[in-house]
Amino acid sequence: MKRLREQLKWLEKIIYFDEDDYLREKANDREVLQGLIDDAERVLNQTNDNDKLYFLFGTLGNLYRVKEEPKQAIQYLNQAFELAAPDSREEIITLIRLGEAYKYDNEHGQAFKLFERALLKCYETERGYLDFAFQHKGKCLMEVGRLSEAMEAFQGALAIRKNKGKQSLIYSTEQAINYLKKLGETYD
Repeated sequence: MKRLREQLKWLEKIIYFDEDDYLREKANDREVLQGLIDDAERVLNQTNDNDKLYFLFGTLGNLYRVKEEPKQAIQYLNQAFELAAPDSREEIITLIRLGEAYKYDNEHGQAFKLFERALLKCYETERGYLDFAFQHKGKCLMEVGRLSEAMEAFQGALAIRKNKGKQSLIYSTEQAINYLKKLGETYD
């Protein structure tokens, strides 16, 4: 497990936001991505600890989403969701991840429901992921052409991220806003 966690640190080096596909995450080295999936599935088959299982199911869900196999991602993320404690940060994270997987499966309606549930949970229990819920909902809105609503979601995410002061998150949201503007709608 420790080895896998170390390997996952390299993930950011092979993942990029595809400017030709609504800034969806993609891998520029599918061989490395598949190697990570293989390693994670091997570790998964060797554990029965719920915390480790939650981590592995969530990780595999994300990896399969990036690999553009959303149905497999959804399967793993549903298993992670079953292990997440109600009203926990894990539940919120998994709702957002599931929403993304459904979005990648072009089931935007289901994705919206999950993002809304994540937003509600954030307001009720754990505001630390509110910016992520706004950001991912905004990207989903952008994909279905609801550009004004997408901008509102991105602006909500950006305000929170500026308060957090984390530059990589601020940049990510600014990138989404700029992409949205290129789609054809101008905002003040």
